[in-house]
Amino acid sequence: MIFSTKKLALPSVTDALPGRDMPMPVGKTHFVSGNPIIPPYPEHLEQVLFGLGCFWGAERKFWQCPGVFSTAVGYAGGHTRNPTYKEVCTGMTGHTEVVKVIYDPELIAFEALLTLFWTIHNPTQGMRQGNDIGTQYRSAIYTYTEEQLNAAVKSKAHYQQRLVQAGYTEISTEIAAAGEFFYAEEYHQQYLAKEPQGYCGLGGLGVAYD
Repeated sequence: MIFSTKKLALPSVTDALPGRDMPMPVGKTHFVSGNPIIPPYPEHLEQVLFGLGCFWGAERKFWQCPGVFSTAVGYAGGHTRNPTYKEVCTGMTGHTEVVKVIYDPELIAFEALLTLFWTIHNPTQGMRQGNDIGTQYRSAIYTYTEEQLNAAVKSKAHYQQRLVQAGYTEISTEIAAAGEFFYAEEYHQQYLAKEPQGYCGLGGLGVAYD
């Protein structure tokens, strides 16, 4: 996913594309698990949004985790309502590509998801991930509870120490309460299950979390 438009600065609310009121039409069920990717979910489940570069490979990592009920890909952290993929790639929506992870906290701890997040991408690169350059590839964690937010901030401080010890620079990951999540187009959902030879540029730094 390398594009000629390489926007590296987030647009203001007034400069961002306006978007639309109509949500992106997507299927209701996960291509791999058959579980729902859109609400409502079983009440005991929790959710979080992770941005770590191209969402194709990122989503696969999370749906493979025992205890993860479902996943979906989309856009968050920006201004444009219900953006298209092409709009996000212009850099004029403010969104980053994210994976929505719906998980059972009795089967997988939130800290385990955070450990996976930190170690499967490079969280120090700002508006890029590897050769994928642009605001839509920035690293982010968007949380739905105060407990998640506190755990994410704590995990960032811990992994920062690990990276410094290994000679890496400052983490650029954005951590904030989740705003509205917009689903990506249907063909993006569980893309690497539908196209197993598809592009995946995901790669960590080789630095263990613990």
